Parts: sequence; structure tokens; C-alpha cells
Amino acid sequence: MAKDDHKVQEPGGEELETQLDEKETLEEKSSRIEELESTLADRDEQVNNLKQSLAELEAKLAEIEDSRSQAIASYRELVIRSNPDLPEELIIGESVEEIDKSLSSARALIDRVRQRLETEIAGARIPAGAPLRTLADLSALSAQEKIQYAIGERR
Repeated sequence: MAKDDHKVQEPGGEELETQLDEKETLEEKSSRIEELESTLADRDEQVNNLKQSLAELEAKLAEIEDSRSQAIASYRELVIRSNPDLPEELIIGESVEEIDKSLSSARALIDRVRQRLETEIAGARIPAGAPLRTLADLSALSAQEKIQYAIGERR
């Protein structure tokens, strides 16, 4: 019976080893879970830091955009004051390049209108004052009419 008892204990020993292996596996898994949880907590902290940095950058970007808008508005006003012969409505744009382009377009338009008006004025120009006095054309008169004309002027 001792042999039988020994055989009974062996399966119990294997079972114990299996349980120990399972326990070690569970401990390893538990340790791995703790590592992953720690890594996840670190990542969450990094995400929160990145979100905070993003919010700060967005605030700075809004300030920069506001400053940019003010600078462009000031530039537009300067262009308008520097070109009083151009209508203010023709100077438009949301960037320096757009304002410069509209300035060039406005100048071209004003030059075309000015040339057209000068052409019209030159074509319709009437000399100021009375026409120049010239001698009468006596070539069509007879000799007697010429004599009468000459005597009539001296009187």
C-alpha cells in the first residue's frame, strides 16, 4: 500500500506544481498589468500636458492673428493716406499682398479713366476768347467793290 500512497501523492505534487506555475504566471501577469497601468498613467499625463500645451499655443496663435489683423488694417490705412487720389473703396484685402494687388488695380483703373477723360476733353476743346482777326478775303470782289471797300474803311 505504500506504493499506492506514493502514487497518490505524485499527482498531488504535479497538481501543486501546476498551481505554482499558474500562480507565478498570474503574478507575472499582475506585474505586467501594473507596468501597463503605470505606463498608461504616464501616457495620460503626457496627453494632458500636450492638451495644455495645445491650448497655450492656440491662445498665442489667436494673439498673433489679432496682431496680424491690426497690422494689416494699419497698412491699409497707410496705403489709403498715401494715395489720396484713389477711392478708399478700391483698396481691399486681408493680407499685404492682396492690398498691394488692389492698389495696383486701383491705380490702373484711375489711369484708364484719366486718359479717357483727357481724350474726351481734348476732342471737345473750344478755343477761349474770340477768333483771331484776319483781313477779309477780297479775291471774290470786283475791282469797283474793292475800291468801295477800301474807301469805306477809311471813313
